[in-house]
Amino acid sequence: MASQQKPAIKKPWIETPLIESATLSKQAGCRIFLKLDLLQPSGSFKSRGIGNLILSSLTNQSNKSTKKPHFYSSSGGNAGLAAIHAARDLNCACTVVVPHSTKPFMISKLHAAGATEVLQHGESWFEADTYLRESFIENQDGGNVYVPPFDHEVIWEGNAGMIGEIVEQLSRYGEEVPDVVVCSVGGGGLFNGVVSGLERVLGSKEMKGKKVRVVAVETDGADSLAHSLREGRLSSLPAITSQATSLGALCVAEKTFANAMSPPEGVEVSSVVGSDAEAARGVLRLADEMRMQVELACGISLEVAVNGRLKKVVPDLNPETKVVVVVCGGSNITAETIVEYRRRLEEGWN
Repeated sequence: MASQQKPAIKKPWIETPLIESATLSKQAGCRIFLKLDLLQPSGSFKSRGIGNLILSSLTNQSNKSTKKPHFYSSSGGNAGLAAIHAARDLNCACTVVVPHSTKPFMISKLHAAGATEVLQHGESWFEADTYLRESFIENQDGGNVYVPPFDHEVIWEGNAGMIGEIVEQLSRYGEEVPDVVVCSVGGGGLFNGVVSGLERVLGSKEMKGKKVRVVAVETDGADSLAHSLREGRLSSLPAITSQATSLGALCVAEKTFANAMSPPEGVEVSSVVGSDAEAARGVLRLADEMRMQVELACGISLEVAVNGRLKKVVPDLNPETKVVVVVCGGSNITAETIVEYRRRLEEGWN
């Protein structure tokens, strides 16, 4: 009898839609396309990269044993949710360690998503992460697998798949590649994936000579990439003061800084920093125009793309310029929070 092949392991992320918005395009003065990664299983783009890391751990020969790995994520937000969703879909356990500053609302979400356990330690992500690695990863027998939130090449590789999808989806509009990609930057997992994906696409003979500008967007007080660029070296912020806490990496990954300083051929990078109030306007804009809810860390990218600031970094912006905004999502948002943002903006928040 012929041996039966094992079925392929299902990817714990999905291809998300790319839609062109006539309303937002009119407001922006260019063609605005939205890559809707808020529709990923975990509610954010992190399903791609973290899902890829967990999937790779399971398919890697060195990790194959009779005992399934137990995944450990140090995150109180979207990275933790992505790890839980991916591990659950692949029938594995996942524990998340969060700092004490994590809101009860998010801890409830982590439990509801299927976390094996949610532990609280320290006052910051750094302290939670250190505790996780020292307690569960270092000096273990290999059955416990560490899942970082952004700084891992397999995570970047998973996020890079977004660009292949975008190119294929743009072809249905009769287009090839975007002129501009706008994405939010925290530690740089999404940004590194975007740059890597573009490098792969632009390296083909068919794309020879084409250029794509990547606009890396942060909020003031969580602008760790912009801070390093100003310093001319990889440098940490003294503290996170922005309300867009999903962008709250004190220092970007080394690869993030390298990609911003010396991007691959065909890729041009611009750094833009906006205020929390601008991010809130982006959240409201998406809710009002598209009936979608995202958190501040995502709203800032849409607002920068639409409110006129893009013209400063893309001088030749015109009605035919194709701008893809990565709607990266985020689960730390409620309808009540959006109402509060509207009230504060009406009272003069800027």
